[in-house]
Amino acid sequence: MEIHLIHWIAFVAFVILLLALDLGVFHRKSHEVKIKEALIWSAVWIGLALVFNYLVYLYMGKVKALEFLTGYLIEKSLSVDNLFVFIMLFSYFNVEPKYQHKVLFWGILGALVMRAIFIFAGVALLNSFHWLIYIFGGFLIFTGIKMLSPGENQVDPDKNPLVKLFRRFFPVTPEMHGSRFFVRQDKKLFATPLFIVLLIVEFTDLIFAVDSIPAILAISNDTFIIFTSNVFAILGLRALYFALAGITQYFVYLKYGLAAILAFVGTKMVISGYYKFPITWSLLIIFGILIVSVLASLVFPPRQQPGKTHP
Repeated sequence: MEIHLIHWIAFVAFVILLLALDLGVFHRKSHEVKIKEALIWSAVWIGLALVFNYLVYLYMGKVKALEFLTGYLIEKSLSVDNLFVFIMLFSYFNVEPKYQHKVLFWGILGALVMRAIFIFAGVALLNSFHWLIYIFGGFLIFTGIKMLSPGENQVDPDKNPLVKLFRRFFPVTPEMHGSRFFVRQDKKLFATPLFIVLLIVEFTDLIFAVDSIPAILAISNDTFIIFTSNVFAILGLRALYFALAGITQYFVYLKYGLAAILAFVGTKMVISGYYKFPITWSLLIIFGILIVSVLASLVFPPRQQPGKTHP
């Protein structure tokens, strides 16, 4: 099946409908998302992605369906690493759990726009300058190695260049004001620390996209497949955050698995001119790395030092 403008319009309209229902109906009132609710929503988002994957299989064939599933799995797995940053960020600013969903909602809305720009630009560049795939591949290998360095996920909002720039031109209140991003005091508009949190979430995702988009470009050069797999993975990120926020600390070896995935995908891109890695094998290897890293975390938890609790 050939993808036309009507398919793009229909998909974007579907995503807008989902977002409107999410914020306007199911999460209209700010509340703390419990793990049971988060797990249900995670199942819903994953289910929608799998249904769409089946439609891709029916109308676009097995290869495109495998490309979608592999791209979705890469994006989803790399998103887990991003959750550590969100956990530390909310802890740093002491954001109440009932307001975290709103921050993540608007953060992910901005992420969808940025991803669309990155994907279209990336595909256009690769189609015009195929040699860039080797640069992207090398960058992913470097990123995978860098992920293993200590302090990679540490967050210091006061040193964030975006926050510094924003505070230079816009006043910020010293305290939170519920779920509000802006407040008016003495006839002057102030941003709240919650908006600063949103800025850092957007900035973090921008950096994260620089890693993940090249990884998916290694799987497919079909813009529609890349975009839709990215969107479905990002849409489920909020639910995944609340489902895993309390247990990601126990998956201590997951970081090594994510680094291995980036290194593997980067290697695929570097050798693509000499050997085309089968998409089925890519999917199995990526899924296998995730399973091994999670099982290793459960079977071989690190020993705690006396007098110290688990991080």
